[in-house]
Amino acid sequence: MKLCMFLPFAPDSRWTLARQAGVECAVFKPAPELTGLEPPSNIDVLAEAKRRFNDAGFELFGLEGDPFDMNRIKLGLDGRDEDIESYKQMLRNMGELDIPFLCYNFMVGIGWFRNRTVSERGEALSSAFELDDALRCEDEHCIISSEAVWNNYRYFIEQILPVAEEAGVRLGLHPDDPPIPSLKGYGRIFHNADGIRQALALSDSPSHGLTFCQANYLAMSEDVPQLIREWKDRIGFVHFRDIKGTAAAFAETFHDNGPHDMAELLRVYREVGFAGPIRTDHAPSMYGEGEATGYEILGHLFALGYWKGLIDATTR
Repeated sequence: MKLCMFLPFAPDSRWTLARQAGVECAVFKPAPELTGLEPPSNIDVLAEAKRRFNDAGFELFGLEGDPFDMNRIKLGLDGRDEDIESYKQMLRNMGELDIPFLCYNFMVGIGWFRNRTVSERGEALSSAFELDDALRCEDEHCIISSEAVWNNYRYFIEQILPVAEEAGVRLGLHPDDPPIPSLKGYGRIFHNADGIRQALALSDSPSHGLTFCQANYLAMSEDVPQLIREWKDRIGFVHFRDIKGTAAAFAETFHDNGPHDMAELLRVYREVGFAGPIRTDHAPSMYGEGEATGYEILGHLFALGYWKGLIDATTR
């Protein structure tokens, strides 16, 4: 297993601190609103990203998140085939540049979502979710049923999977976050393990894998160690995080302050032979950082040290 971190496209203090903490693997989101450049269907964008990360001492393991506006694909609107062609070209570019992994999701209309900020240990700030106001529809495309979302997902994956396989890129499906059946009128299909199993059943291609975001499965009340064992051959990337609560109401926690036995989970990853990247995810905001988005640096530095200590302890 190797330690990975989600970093911005442009080098900043987070890059420096990550390297000082011993991180050698990075992922980033190539969306134009974050890079200021064209979508990653333009190979020059990904080539520049790889150059930047390599020059700073990082292996660019993969891309994470929607690489451009995916609404037409996820909602099944006119123009989705054009967008899918752009997605395919991105996969070809990744293969040419030896960027081996793509963490993707199929959360329609809204990505990962939080609507509360709560106090964590020592008055740190943590992002949280409560279901009470999350069912209201706020968009012209509401409502889309889970059945329609599933049909759109199946169409999408059947189109892109052969290209990913040819390019040597592994896809890693991320579960819905929060894992609830509907969010503000948008149906969701990957809010439990059975939904993930249904997706995996579409193909046994080696390119059809998972990003295992362990706290999402805890929120689903699933048996997390057992899922690691069940999907051992499909997990290509791990999001190492913890929460307190359930899908209807939860808060992010420090990585040593939640209900998971993190050391035991690392033992299970090792038991099944997982040797891929693990990245810290959704850490609380610590003193002086202000707003809790889950991606402030200090909580991640704590998580990095905690993870490295657990690895040493459980290995030796």
